[in-house]
Amino acid sequence: MATFSANLGFLWNDRPLPDAIRAASAAGFDAVECHWPYDTPIDETKAALAETGMVMLGLNTRKGGDGEFGLAAVPGRAVEARLAIDEAVRYAASVGAQAVHVMAGVTPPLPVAFLTFLGNLRYACKQAAPHNITILIEPLNTIDTPGYYLHNTADASGVIDAVDRPNLKLMFDCYHAARSGADVLELLPQLLPILGHVQFASVPDRAEPDHGDLDYAPVFALLDELGWTHPLGAEYRPAASVEQGLGWLRDLR
Repeated sequence: MATFSANLGFLWNDRPLPDAIRAASAAGFDAVECHWPYDTPIDETKAALAETGMVMLGLNTRKGGDGEFGLAAVPGRAVEARLAIDEAVRYAASVGAQAVHVMAGVTPPLPVAFLTFLGNLRYACKQAAPHNITILIEPLNTIDTPGYYLHNTADASGVIDAVDRPNLKLMFDCYHAARSGADVLELLPQLLPILGHVQFASVPDRAEPDHGDLDYAPVFALLDELGWTHPLGAEYRPAASVEQGLGWLRDLR
C-alpha cells in the first residue's frame, strides 16, 4: 500500500515549518518534505520531527536570486552553487533528512552548462556521502519554468550516468512529466533503477490528485507492483484549505 509525504512547500505553507510538520502528522501523512527550510532554526525543525515521529525526506538547495531556480548548472556561479550545496547538506544532516534536491537553474543547454552541472553534482555527492544523504535532480516542465536547464527525464538520466556517483538519483514528479507530454506509466518502469523520489499533483492545474488528466490510481498501483516502498510526495497547490482537499489521501490508500 502506498504511503505519502506532505510537501510543506505547498501544504500548510502559511504556517511556520514546525507547525506545518505537526499538521501533516495530524492529517495522517507518513513523512514530510520541504523546499527551503533555512529561515527555521534547525533545533525547531528537529524538535517538531522528534515530537511527531515524522521523517523529513528531503529539501532543496536555495533558488538564488529573483527569477532563478538554483545555480548548479549556471556557468560562472560555482562558488555560490557550492555554498548553497554546503548549506543544504548541513541542514539535511542536522535534521535527519534523507535527500537534497540540487536545483540546476535557468541557463541555456550549452556544453559549458553540462560540465558545470556535472562538477557541482560530483561536489554535492561527495559532501552528502558521509551523511548517507542522496542527491536528487529533477526535470521541470517548460510551461511552468521556461529556460530551466533540466526539463526531461532522458537528459536527467544522461546527467546521472555522466556523474557516475551511487548517491545521485532522479526525483520524478509525475506532474512535471505529464505536463511535458510524457507517459508516466511507460516511464516509471524504465526509470526505476535511478529513482530516488516520486512526487505527484493533478494535471494540468497542480491541485489535489483526485481529478485531472492523469489518473493516479493506476500510477500508484504500478509503483506497488514495481516494489516502490518509499513515501510518495504530495507536492500540489490546494484548491482551498489543505484539510478540505484531503479526501484523496483516504481514497487512494
